[in-house]
Amino acid sequence: MESSGSQLWSVGPALRLDRQEPYLRLQHVTLFVRDQDRSLRFFVDRMGFSLVADYPLSNGYRWVAVAPPDGTAIVALVKPKCDDAEYRLVGQARQIVFITEDVPAKYQFWLERGVKFLHPPKMPPWGGIFTSFEDPDGNSFALVGFDRITQELEQQRRRASEKLESERRAARELEIARQVQARLLPQKMPHLSTLEYQGVCIPARHVGGDYYDFLDLGRECFGLVIADIAGKGIAAALLMANLQANLRSQCAIASDQPQKFLRSVNQLFYANTADGDYATFFFTKYDDKTRRLRYANCGHLSPLLFHRDKKMERLHPTSTVLGLFEEWNCSIEEKQLSPGDTLVLFTDGITESVSDAGEEFGEQRLCESLRLHLGLAPQPLLASVLDEVRRFSPNEQQDDITLIVANCR
Repeated sequence: MESSGSQLWSVGPALRLDRQEPYLRLQHVTLFVRDQDRSLRFFVDRMGFSLVADYPLSNGYRWVAVAPPDGTAIVALVKPKCDDAEYRLVGQARQIVFITEDVPAKYQFWLERGVKFLHPPKMPPWGGIFTSFEDPDGNSFALVGFDRITQELEQQRRRASEKLESERRAARELEIARQVQARLLPQKMPHLSTLEYQGVCIPARHVGGDYYDFLDLGRECFGLVIADIAGKGIAAALLMANLQANLRSQCAIASDQPQKFLRSVNQLFYANTADGDYATFFFTKYDDKTRRLRYANCGHLSPLLFHRDKKMERLHPTSTVLGLFEEWNCSIEEKQLSPGDTLVLFTDGITESVSDAGEEFGEQRLCESLRLHLGLAPQPLLASVLDEVRRFSPNEQQDDITLIVANCR
């Protein structure tokens, strides 16, 4: 009783996660009774226990079990047949002990509900306080309490309260982080005469490492960006914010000097992150007058360009990822868009979404879904693709999902 850190009065089941030893706990204590329904009413209606189980067994018996409000103990109410050896044990139980932090209060509560006590609470020579009572069959139970019980329960309540407050605080902070990150994504969409576009980012957790942006580069030029930070959660979100800040601070030179712009973004990202941090990155400058794309694909999944005849080409990488190398360069490629063409950018959260059978959604399914809905405007096209991904992978999302669609008018 005096050992520190005692778990004797633990009020909840503990599940070990290490699996070093097989799981083991006490299943129940058997109480032999004459009438299961009568005993069930006694424990549930009078004593406030919970019904754990009540169903017939294949051998003709009925399995009935109840449990007190706290802890993990279960009492099985078993009705033996008159010719069973266990029938003589009905009313003979004396070894079941219930423990509480306030014996007088529980005594008074049960007494008013008609529980038959054998004597009022008293203090025995061994310390503490106890009383005993009987069920309708004459089985006798002890109700005991110790000062140490009260102390440990209060400590548990305090720890539980502190943990709950910590979880609430963490949830509030995560929600604030989610709102802050949402504001890092495009809040305004530059108007274009020859291109209509839409994007969406769905983090796997409250915050994530996917990023997309729409940039007004001036002189009727438009910048479109998508990136995928290595990792997930808070760490990836911080790197995403770092990349966004670097990108926005340098975008003034993006239109005239895209290679210099990207080298500068890489240099800042490399200098401000730890070894091994990196991002796949795709940047394109779109000229609203000529419908011409100039792009750099920095290790990102190849965007898909669908032409009016539904033929498709991929915008393959032109350099490696951002942030891994201090000395870094890229090449710029060009594509001419025509009315009716559709450009689709995405992250691996879409293609690597997994079905219940363990199969990935994959690029082929993405292409089939896009071809099926190419006539739609960007917003309904996005929604249609995401619906197919969710139907294919209905379980909890494992990675951030970002998708951008741009239709050339």
